[in-house]
Amino acid sequence: MGAIQQIFRLYAPSYIEKFGKAMPKNHLKTIEAITSCRTQAQGFTVYECDKCGKFHHIYRGCGNRHCPTCQNGKALDWLDRQLERQLPGHHFMITFTVPKSVRPFMRTHQKQAFTALFKASCQSIKKLAKDKKHIGGDIAGFTGILHTWGRQMQYHPHIHYIAPGDAFNKEDGRWYCSRLDFYLPVKALSKIYRAKFKDYMKDEGLFHLIDPKAWDTDWNVNIAAVGTGHQTVKYLSQYVFKVAIFLKVL
Repeated sequence: MGAIQQIFRLYAPSYIEKFGKAMPKNHLKTIEAITSCRTQAQGFTVYECDKCGKFHHIYRGCGNRHCPTCQNGKALDWLDRQLERQLPGHHFMITFTVPKSVRPFMRTHQKQAFTALFKASCQSIKKLAKDKKHIGGDIAGFTGILHTWGRQMQYHPHIHYIAPGDAFNKEDGRWYCSRLDFYLPVKALSKIYRAKFKDYMKDEGLFHLIDPKAWDTDWNVNIAAVGTGHQTVKYLSQYVFKVAIFLKVL
């Protein structure tokens, strides 16, 4: 039994009794899935040993993306694929965050907010990368991973992108490279990102639910040169198929 599963079995019933009505449905499903992972509740698969001929009954995993036991193998496979397909040359890690005042809204409107977060951030990168003053390529490649918690386990939704320092131009069929230490201007990227997120919220009819002061606040974007990017990809692989689970033990 894994540590998370054991904690859920011990404390989840009293936690759900107290906070269950305010919890998102997917949180409740995650607790239920991990609690029953590799138990009779998930059923079992029968294997026959080629050597001894005996049958072995193995309980199935829950398959939930938050389950550390089920997702560890998938994360390693993803890492291998990403390292194989990674372009040579220098890379950057780009991090898009949201102001603290926006975070409560995002937690209660996760589907719309996370979708807007991805769309606004990736479209901002593409817009500036296409500008000849910066890179000059209309096809910029990158991989983005959503994080919802900070290092102190506070709710802090943000996206990390790993991007090669170049882009392809369809008009002339050439690759254009950025400087080794500079990808895109952060201030311009931040303003475009904030404006696009704002537009998406208006389209979703949720704009009025966000603190107006958020639009007068800087939306922080950080860009760091990470060399070949191999270590950054390894870091991000931990969050593709398994994610942090924050527990408030009663």
